[in-house]
Amino acid sequence: MRNYRTSIGLDVHARSVVGCGLDRSTGEVTERRLTPDHHEILEWTGSLPGPAVVTYEAGPTGFGLARALLAAGIDCVVAAPSKLQRPSGDRVKTDVRDARHLARLLHLGEIVAVTVPTVEQEAARDLVRAREDCRGDLMAARHRLSKLLLRQGIVYYDGKAWTTRHEAWLRTHRFEARGLQLAYDSAFDAMLATLDRRNRLDAAIVEMAADSVFTPVVTRLGCLRGIATLTAFGLATEIGDWDRLTGRSIGAYVGLVPTENSSGATRSRPPAAGGGGLASPGTVPTGCRFAAALGRRVPGGQGSRSGRQPASARPLGAF
Repeated sequence: MRNYRTSIGLDVHARSVVGCGLDRSTGEVTERRLTPDHHEILEWTGSLPGPAVVTYEAGPTGFGLARALLAAGIDCVVAAPSKLQRPSGDRVKTDVRDARHLARLLHLGEIVAVTVPTVEQEAARDLVRAREDCRGDLMAARHRLSKLLLRQGIVYYDGKAWTTRHEAWLRTHRFEARGLQLAYDSAFDAMLATLDRRNRLDAAIVEMAADSVFTPVVTRLGCLRGIATLTAFGLATEIGDWDRLTGRSIGAYVGLVPTENSSGATRSRPPAAGGGGLASPGTVPTGCRFAAALGRRVPGGQGSRSGRQPASARPLGAF
């Protein structure tokens, strides 16, 4: 690791930033309350004795600050919040103390970094997460519509629900009570609008998966049974740099997390819990199935199984 003179911890929020700089040579601590403006942060970090390195916790403010610091020639490490060491008896938490804690951990080399995605990778990740949000919205809209009918004693028996035939059946309902008819029309229109939004997002994902930096990985992942375009694209965008994972660590990342709570003669081993780093919970079951066999070999794999089509040639899957 490069020999830095100043370790800088930033406690970053939407409307405020608290910085703490720790000089390795003199032990001097410099603190400043800043605004989230990147220019102001760069100006303050540049005023401290160099060479300097900056860290802040990954969170809702994104990676724009890290990219700005790196572009200005200032090394930046984005810390994984779940990996930060915290004293168990310390119950006082303030922005200043958090900034000091980050600077101290960075000085000791105890920061576990997360990968800073490129702008293109983050944009593709946002697209996948938007589709997952839309899937949840569609499920809720369909639930509200079906339960509104159920309260009136109306149940669909003619085959599978939410098909073209089912939609035609939904359009036939009329109610004498004006309030009920307005409520039904509103719920039905909301369901159709959400369905159209999901279809447009699906089409955008298919298009991006076929012609982007993620295409090689999506194609190779599609050679695995049970993985089509949507799941493969979700894994490719969320994982990003496959070299940072091994055959052991990828299982935990996709949500296959073994648990144990044993003491003395008591042994308790609950089922594996989904605590991975994937934003979309629907990706986890598929990811778990191939994690052990996948390891680091997928991005560099050779071709596909005999008779297996790549993801881009198969119908769009669902999380």
